[in-house]
Amino acid sequence: MCGRYVMAKAIGDLVAEAEAEADANLELRQSWNVAPTTDVPIVLERLVEGAVRRQVHVAKWGLVPSWAKDAAVGVRAFNARSETVIEKPTFRSAVKARRCAVPAEGYYEWLAGDTPKAKKRPFYVHPADDSLIFFAGLYEWWKDPAKEDGDPEKWLLSTTILTGPSPEPDADVPVLRELHGLHDRLPLPLAKDSLAEWLDPENKDADELVEMVRAGADEVASGWELREVDAAVGNVRNDGPELVEAHSGLF
Repeated sequence: MCGRYVMAKAIGDLVAEAEAEADANLELRQSWNVAPTTDVPIVLERLVEGAVRRQVHVAKWGLVPSWAKDAAVGVRAFNARSETVIEKPTFRSAVKARRCAVPAEGYYEWLAGDTPKAKKRPFYVHPADDSLIFFAGLYEWWKDPAKEDGDPEKWLLSTTILTGPSPEPDADVPVLRELHGLHDRLPLPLAKDSLAEWLDPENKDADELVEMVRAGADEVASGWELREVDAAVGNVRNDGPELVEAHSGLF
């Protein structure tokens, strides 16, 4: 799964790496401890005057489908299981037409202890070359019935990150075996050559696209590294570059 991640790069760096465009007034808050329900950047493609444009937007992390009566449903929908995303009512409309990429510098995962009472140990998972991860995501627009037309907060843009099974325990690449031991779920990254296909708003073949992402995830993850970090990351109020620094876990 993905419950916390890091996105502290400047908007200019994100736009350049995503090969996208952004509104001049777009503001992104640096965070080394991004948590569900907070505002996060997403990359999407949409038709503008007959041409497909790749853009960076800000969305709330936790998908709120258009038919929801209350935005609170997004609290439970910050991840979407790739195995069921096409059938689940919350996600099945978005996966056909509103796909996005959620950029991150890395994410946190907690390793369970050997006994029920043992403390979980947090690890920071990130690309070895410090490039961005682009997680496969979905987005939705939700209209708040409690707000008046013309209210700038009438429409809510929200997002979710797809997950899949972790790599096999006998994978040839050491980091993939580490990921298997860390957690049984993996937030699904997009390979560079798959990004455009996933974002393409005119491609409606959701089954094929989800399978493409699942099939390419291990290859992308083989370029990642893991390092143990301090348990301070477990508190969302803690937010700073020290959270990704190595921690021995011995004390």
